[in-house]
Order: sequence, then C-alpha cells, then structure tokens
Amino acid sequence: MEVSVHDSPAELLDGELATTNVRIVDVDAVVVGAELRNWVFVKITTSEPGLVGWGEATLEWKTQAVVGALRDLAPLLRGRDPTRIEHLWQSQYRHPFFKGGAVTMSAISGIDQALWDIKGKLLGVPVWQLLGGAVRDRVRMYDHLGAGDASVVYGAATGEGFAAAARRSVADGFDAVKILAVPVGGPLPTTTQLDDARAVMGAVRDAVGDAVEIMVDFHGRTTPRGALMYADALADLRPWFIEEPCQPEDVSGMVEVARRSPAPVATGERLIVRAEFRDLLAARAAAVIQPDVCHVGGISGLTKIASLAETWQVPIAPHNPLGPVATWANLHLDFATPNFLVQEIMRADVPWRADVVSAVPEIADGHVALPTAPGLGVEVVEEAAREHPYRHEPQLGTVLADGSVADW
Repeated sequence: MEVSVHDSPAELLDGELATTNVRIVDVDAVVVGAELRNWVFVKITTSEPGLVGWGEATLEWKTQAVVGALRDLAPLLRGRDPTRIEHLWQSQYRHPFFKGGAVTMSAISGIDQALWDIKGKLLGVPVWQLLGGAVRDRVRMYDHLGAGDASVVYGAATGEGFAAAARRSVADGFDAVKILAVPVGGPLPTTTQLDDARAVMGAVRDAVGDAVEIMVDFHGRTTPRGALMYADALADLRPWFIEEPCQPEDVSGMVEVARRSPAPVATGERLIVRAEFRDLLAARAAAVIQPDVCHVGGISGLTKIASLAETWQVPIAPHNPLGPVATWANLHLDFATPNFLVQEIMRADVPWRADVVSAVPEIADGHVALPTAPGLGVEVVEEAAREHPYRHEPQLGTVLADGSVADW
C-alpha cells in the first residue's frame, strides 16, 4: 500500500476525485460581539459566483483562539471540492498530529456547517434532506431564560426575574423552559442555598403551572453529593431534567447522581469528541445528552454522536445558547434525528439578535415547522454584523465568601 505525504495542500488537487467543478476559495470569520459572548460566524467562499456557505463556531472566552484555528485550517480547504464533506472533516481532524480540543473542534464545527450549507444550496434542497429526510413534522423548542436576573451568575438569584421571564415564554407559546436555580457555592450546599434554589424553582413553577416543563441547569457548580442534595430539595417541584449536576469529565460522579437523583440527568455541552460521549453512555451516566453543534464537529459530528446515543436508547437535546446560525444548524439535525427530544434556543441575550441574519425560525405554539429553503436557510447580514464588533467577553470571576475560586 502506498502512502502519500503532501507538504502543500495544493498537491492534494492532483488527481483528486471531485464531484463538482466548484472549489473552496477561502475561509473567513465574521465576529459579532453579543454581550456575554462573541458569535463566531464562519464564511466559506466558493468559485461559484454568489455561492457562499455559513456556519457558526462560537466558543465563549476563546474567540480569538477559534479565529486563529480557522486560519490554521483554511489551507487544508482552499482549492478543494466543498461537497466532499466527510473527507474534508477527516482531513481537518486527522491530518494535524495533535488532535483538536475545544478550540480546534469548534473551528471544524463551523466549517462543517458551512459545507453542508453549500451542498444544500448546490442541490437546491434543505440540509435535513441530505441527512436522510425528515423523521418528524415539527420540532419542539424550549426557551433558555438566561440569567433571569444578572445576580444569578454570582449566586444570589431570586425567583422574580425567572418567573417573569417564564411567563413571557409561555405567553409566546413555549411549554418548556430552562432556569439557573442553583447558586454558586462550595462543595456542599448550605441550608440557605438549598432554600434559595427551591424558592427560585418554586417561583417559576407557580408562575407557569404544571403543564410547562422546567429544566434546571446546575452548571457544574456542585459536587456529586451536593448535586444530590439539590436534586432532593427540588424533587417535589418536578424538574424535567437536571443539567450538568457536576463537572462533565467526572463520569463516575455523573453515574452516582444519575442512579440516585429523583430527576433525570442531562449533560454533554462541554464534551467534545465521540469517545467522551461513548464513555458517558456506556456508564449509563445520563438520561439525556446535550452535544453542541458548535463544538462536537458540526453537523457531521453531532449526527454520529446522536446515532451512538440511539444504540443506548438515550435521547438528545442539543445545547444551543449561542448565535442564530447555530440554531438553524440544530433544527436541520433535529428534523432528521430519530432520538431527538427537545431543542434549546436563547432569546434573552441581545435584542438585535434577528438583525444580523436573513431569517430566524418562526416559533408557533413552542414548535418550529420544517424549513424549506436550500442549505441551512440563513445568511449573515454582514453590514448589520459590523455594527456589533468584537469585544472581549466579561470575565466572570466568581469567588466564595472566603475568597476562594468557584465554578460559575
């Protein structure tokens, strides 16, 4: 067997199998400052006039690193056939000797989404058609209520902000919401902290009633034993699931919580590669997994993770508090994924969210109908995006009363 080693990507074009005459011309980043995070939109320009693909590679507090990774990966793509999506994915992931962590995988994710967008546009079909066709008629959404009030980040939330936000969501047709009820704290919650978390959850439950599902994001703020104390305190208020009850790399800790918690456990937003999800699933450490299309290798990566989860009869609820392009990428996956449960959307970050893109999903009765436009069905409005330039994200330096560092 002969193995070729190429010093220059241009050499790869000699004799390359190509399914179209279209070639990738360049890979660029369009960065939009959106308060707590910067959205990193990926733009792939092709040799076909007017044919541009869009994706999203947002990774909080790593914006400049992701943009740098996009520049590093661009030489592997220029001059290549954009429709060979899996081949290009493998090239980006496997050709570098050091495999990518969160930064590189986020860059690959945005590129991958943009390639699917291009292929859909070339063939004149929405991306969900390329993924095997629709397995459902509409997608159920849940509203991420953000911080409810800003103090939640620093562990002093009350239920008033969350209750008001939850009422707005229900008025807009949602029947599922997610809140941050667990405060920043030490290894074990105090009685006051348990009471505070219960007060927040109780205020939201009173505001929306029993017909609305409430998910509680623990944000990895607790130890496994601390998470169980919170889970027990909230049990009679019936959270649909508790999210990231402890740090995501602690699989044995997740198993402990999953086995003893009265509420199902969801996790996965900070996992990156398939092997991490494989280990989580094999250990039966979660009832729901939450891969992020901007971190796990894009549409190609998330599709493989969803198939893996399906073998364990575990549903997916894709993580998505990021920008509007990521929402569209998720929706196409949701329509084509049998073990999909519910889709997160963030609406509470910036009031101009819809201004920087050509289309936003229409949510009716908490659901989105099947997209019909070719590709992902969204373009970034670059003129509007330039009105919100990159800003270094605020550093959330959470500390405890004794001055020690805490997870936020």
